[in-house]
Amino acid sequence: MDRAEHDRIPEIALDWHSAGSGAALATVIETWGSAPRPVGSQLAVSGAGEMMGSVSGGCVEGAVVEEAMAALTDGKPRILTFGVSDEEAFAVGLACGGTIRVLVEPVGTALPEDLLADLVRARAERVPIAYSVDLESWDRTLLPRGGDLVDRFRADKSGVEESHFIAIHNPPLRMIVVGAVHIAQALLPMARACGYDPYLIDPREAFGSAARFPGETISHDWPDEAMAAIGLDTRTAVVTLTHDAKLDDPAIEAALASDVFYLGCLGSTRTHAKRATRLTVAGFSADQIARIHAPVGLNIGARSPAEIAVSVMAEITVVLRGAK
Repeated sequence: MDRAEHDRIPEIALDWHSAGSGAALATVIETWGSAPRPVGSQLAVSGAGEMMGSVSGGCVEGAVVEEAMAALTDGKPRILTFGVSDEEAFAVGLACGGTIRVLVEPVGTALPEDLLADLVRARAERVPIAYSVDLESWDRTLLPRGGDLVDRFRADKSGVEESHFIAIHNPPLRMIVVGAVHIAQALLPMARACGYDPYLIDPREAFGSAARFPGETISHDWPDEAMAAIGLDTRTAVVTLTHDAKLDDPAIEAALASDVFYLGCLGSTRTHAKRATRLTVAGFSADQIARIHAPVGLNIGARSPAEIAVSVMAEITVVLRGAK
């Protein structure tokens, strides 16, 4: 199963239900020990016995599918508890066993179709959303990012709070890199390894070429135009690397006018001071300019392009996760 399929479990369940074959969603709600899959992992099961996703890496999928089929028959949700033995855990590549609790919800009865459709719509529109279900009353609702859930959204952390299971549905992370320089050659693969969809922008086609960046998504539009086409939101990080104000400044201004969670800019302290002056003249406030991380990256004494890329990736992670 590829990443796209793995990330589309609610969508697949809704498609199966809408097509008339029926569907149930199984979700890991709690784990203890070395559980095979993290909280929030999902498995969709159709009325025809098809399955997509995973809640245990193969240990208990068969039992979950049987319970899902039963739930489609009686229309009732259920919570399953499985102890994963050392032998079973070893079979899926784990060093020791664990325990998982799995919530099974038949779509259309326990899980209302319109609620699932609203969740799928929010995901398609890249709107951070939380699905909350009371495990005692079975009341369900969708909650926006904010309030007491800010930390959960920042950490991508689903889990049980008192009697409620809260599933965090964040849009995929994205990183927009402006400047097809040596640092970018190291940074883009690192970003992908950390779960980001990377985008490279450089109008200079000789720099941003497929030969220098094989397999990467590259735009040769002007940075602000390219960023508008990609879209900027709370799950987007922007890094400017060109050293050229004509290219960096339009990207920085677009990022400052948005709610990207991170904006980092290459350049010395002196370079950034000149940049801040230009932004002030352009009408940006001191608070807006203070959002910029410059010089970009954590101070780890980095020298080579790869080391600088490590420092940038580390700083972005600190900001994303709210680490102190």
